[in-house]
Amino acid sequence: MNKKIQVWFPLLFSITMIAGMFIGYKMRDNMPGKNFFYVDKARPVQEIMDLIENKYVDSVKIAALSDTAITAILSKLDPHSVFIPSEELQGVNDDIAGKFFGIGVEFNVIDDTINVINVLPDGPGFKAGLKTGDKFIKVGDTTVAGVKISNDKIRKLLRGDFNTQVIITALSNGQLKPYKITRGIIPVSSVDASYIIENGIGYIKLNKFSKVTYIEFMKALEGLQKQGLKKLILDLRGNGGGVLDEATAIADEFLDGDKLITYTEGTHYAKKEYRCKRPGLFEQGELVVLADEGTASASEILIGALQDWDRATIIGRRTFGKGLVQEQFDLSDGSALRLTIARYFTPIGRSIQRPYINGGKAYYEEVTNRFHDGETSSADSVKHDTTKMYKTKNGKVVYGGGGITPDVFISMDTADYSMAMAKIYYKGLIGDYTYRYYLQNKTQFDSYKTLADFGKNFTFTEADWNKFTTAAAKDSIILNNISAKEKTDLVNRIQSSFARQVWRSEGFYEILNKQDKGVLKSLELLSK
Repeated sequence: MNKKIQVWFPLLFSITMIAGMFIGYKMRDNMPGKNFFYVDKARPVQEIMDLIENKYVDSVKIAALSDTAITAILSKLDPHSVFIPSEELQGVNDDIAGKFFGIGVEFNVIDDTINVINVLPDGPGFKAGLKTGDKFIKVGDTTVAGVKISNDKIRKLLRGDFNTQVIITALSNGQLKPYKITRGIIPVSSVDASYIIENGIGYIKLNKFSKVTYIEFMKALEGLQKQGLKKLILDLRGNGGGVLDEATAIADEFLDGDKLITYTEGTHYAKKEYRCKRPGLFEQGELVVLADEGTASASEILIGALQDWDRATIIGRRTFGKGLVQEQFDLSDGSALRLTIARYFTPIGRSIQRPYINGGKAYYEEVTNRFHDGETSSADSVKHDTTKMYKTKNGKVVYGGGGITPDVFISMDTADYSMAMAKIYYKGLIGDYTYRYYLQNKTQFDSYKTLADFGKNFTFTEADWNKFTTAAAKDSIILNNISAKEKTDLVNRIQSSFARQVWRSEGFYEILNKQDKGVLKSLELLSK
């Protein structure tokens, strides 16, 4: 019996293999990419790249050339389908993850020297002994002082794999000292500020939607509720979006029942609905949301749901207008493609995506043109697509096709600023000045035990103002002729920057918001 099997075994094996190949050949049309026993002819793009690599008169960096070709191809699609080179991918992923591996310091380059502006409490740098005011001379074997090093290069030197070591030579109190620092997890918070302003009215500012934003938001909201929260201002100005699921989870905290939050749909992407799943922490209290032209993507999903269900009053200016959903595909060389796969729609069916038929340059210039067209300074100048009108549950008229128009308009604070003011912000003069001022007056700042103490007792004197104008003049910025309003705004920004130096972003916004038009209007509405 065994001998008979040995005779027939090769034939049976051959028949089985041929049958498998035949079945596989028949199945290839149903396989992704048709790559099962299937060899397609090289596309012209690949043929050209091969010819350049093998025949071109000069040697070329074929990888960089390929990246350029990919970018050119994507420019024919939509402005949000992008190629991410391998050397940039880690930074992009870190931002989405809400953390990275580093030494835990905030720095600024002043006079071609890296200055430590702040040290994360209990972070790796703090444990190693770094202090605010230290100046980096070398990172590892790389000299970083006096060599016009870029911020990107600095970040790459300071960041690295978890638990790896870096030796930093720094000038501290006039002496050179080596610091051996073990890199650790450095959180990148989505919540810039969370506090009670007055009479049970709370304020939360979100700067993005990372993978940890919902958790951070819930901690902030629960903290405010313990302090007697009754009404809430949610500040999404400048929030460019991020992870869609985080935005829908936060919307669920404000909407009741199984209300539709958003739905997505594309040619190759089946319709998917996002609905409320659980009782929310803040389904009843009055809610105001602040928005502007920098509010985009996931932020607009959240705002669109709240506006469609008449759950919140939207205050500010027309949002960016991004209604496309991207998915990231990792490529074999360590790069990635972030490709638009679907559009998202608000609960009543609005697509708020702006037209992009004229290309990416015109698409992004449209936001800048709002300033020149007067849209950021006058509600009458706001442009609506009247062919895409909708009504909310309570009958309020809303629009699609170009961002989300707020219910209450607030003009841009900088609409009437002079060129001198624009230069102050562009050159980052306030940050440099407040850092130096802080180091020179550290004993004074140490005397303020709380942020409230600082807000009540710190005064930016006329003598301080004169020192600031002198510093600005060294940068060829003359402040003698600015308006009284500009001076008031500038002093408030400087005092906010002082608060940030000690109490981080929480301190910055708590001081700044005392004169913020959007926040003041929100308080006016919520106090009625």
